[in-house]
Amino acid sequence: MSGELSSPQAVGGDGQTPITAAAVATLVGGRLIGDPSIVVEGIAPLDRAGAADLSVFSDQRYAGWFARSHAGVVLLSPAFEDYAEGPITRIVVDKPMDALVGLLARFHRPEPRASGVHTTAVVAPTAVIGDGVTIDAYAVIGDSAVIGARSWISAGAKVGAGSVLGVDVRLHPNAVVYPFTELGDRVVLHSGAQVGREGFGFVPRPDGPARIPHVGRCVLEHDVEIGANSCVDRGSVDDTIIGAGTKVDNLVQIAHNVRVGRFCFFASHVGIAGSSRIGDGVQMGGQSGMGNHFTVGSGATIAARAGVISDVPAKETWSGFPARPHREQMRTQAALVRLAKLIRPLERLLARDEANGADASSDETPQGTAS
Repeated sequence: MSGELSSPQAVGGDGQTPITAAAVATLVGGRLIGDPSIVVEGIAPLDRAGAADLSVFSDQRYAGWFARSHAGVVLLSPAFEDYAEGPITRIVVDKPMDALVGLLARFHRPEPRASGVHTTAVVAPTAVIGDGVTIDAYAVIGDSAVIGARSWISAGAKVGAGSVLGVDVRLHPNAVVYPFTELGDRVVLHSGAQVGREGFGFVPRPDGPARIPHVGRCVLEHDVEIGANSCVDRGSVDDTIIGAGTKVDNLVQIAHNVRVGRFCFFASHVGIAGSSRIGDGVQMGGQSGMGNHFTVGSGATIAARAGVISDVPAKETWSGFPARPHREQMRTQAALVRLAKLIRPLERLLARDEANGADASSDETPQGTAS
């Protein structure tokens, strides 16, 4: 094993740096209205911001919050700069949210990081550890694993035998990289994420299901991020590949042999069945899913809770179950609403006819027999 073993030593500051309104305007390239000397010490939403906070107003829906806000400085678009109510000191920018993102790093409080390898970590003698790597308490690094420079393996995380991690990789606590998995540079696995496990593959037999051995790889390319408690399975006979820059939310399942393109976004509870193909720039909303062996073209959007059971063309938006083009789905829903309105008068008419029939039956008095 290369690299020096040492006791942890905390490094890094708290990340909070006060800044004046004038300096904020300069940083974001905005136009300042109001007091340039106000000192900004933090960032907060409009409804909770105080006099030392910077906030953002980018949507008409939050006009009421803006009017009542106590924020010291507000980033806003030109459309809102002349509002009579609200904070006086304003920084006018074309894209307030983009400007805010650029400022967040200045106020972000990074997690304290140790240096070296904790004495309780288990590191195989054949593992290769790059320069500047941090391995926290009770982490486990398997035989012949490679950990790239400046990577950070947090407490309880595990890297299986033969796995290769690029530079600046971050494994949060209890993340698991199964054996023979490949992670590119700057990959992030959040707590509880598991990548490279064998997929859900079985062959039914008279004496019970037999597991299919998975000989494919699991490859996460550069800048992929996997959310907490999400799973990416290794391939059975093919590779599972997650393209560069793709971001996966918490509680997502990506099955074996799936190929995901670059810069995709999957929200929480997305499920992708085996051997699916997803192009570049695809977005999938929460609780949406797709069956196995289907393809979603590049640039497509799958709405929340949609169920994909056919191929989706590139750059289209699909919704509903079974998923279909969004406009078609909306027309279908609108037709059902109109149908309900048509049915109500028919139901009232039928109820009246039934009532009239019952009344007519009660008027028919049986003829008596004289004794």
